[in-house]
Amino acid sequence: MTQMSTWPRFGVIPLGEEIATFEKYEEVQRAVDVLADAQFPVQKVSIIGTDLRMVERVTGRMTFGRAAFSGALSGMWFGLMIGLLWLLLGAQDFSPVLLGVSVGAVFGGLFGVAAHAMSGGKRDFTSVSQVVATRYGLRCEHDVAARCRQVLGERGFRLPTAYQPPVVDLTEPPRYGERITPAPPSGPVADENAG
Repeated sequence: MTQMSTWPRFGVIPLGEEIATFEKYEEVQRAVDVLADAQFPVQKVSIIGTDLRMVERVTGRMTFGRAAFSGALSGMWFGLMIGLLWLLLGAQDFSPVLLGVSVGAVFGGLFGVAAHAMSGGKRDFTSVSQVVATRYGLRCEHDVAARCRQVLGERGFRLPTAYQPPVVDLTEPPRYGERITPAPPSGPVADENAG
């Protein structure tokens, strides 16, 4: 079960070092589980999803019958809640509950059909939307980052190595777009003010 926390501040990306990246949420979740099993202070770890995409999965066609059925179910739930409230306020029997469910189903079905008719055929399908990340980063606070790398490395997780700048061959002219730092002159420097 995932618990969302607003600590230390809601809406702020946690500071720290990115230890590893994963393509699937289950992989980064397994890494955090490994850290927890090793008695690592997991409260200093964050999972950050990046490259977010909105995915809408089409679940079927929307027909008038389906719109009526869906509306009737929603109306039944609403009617049930109203009937139970009425029952709590002093009704002598369950007739308010049955009446609420029945009336809710009828009006919900009518509203479902009316809403589908008003769409004008522009959306004749049902779908479920969700936001998914294409990459998940495991970020750790600076003071425990080395231990985090050690624990994950010992348990077989492939971690990125430290960044190594590319070696530049100074015997050839630089390629287009390649920046090199000019070396100081190696011979004696002539005085520009001398005669």
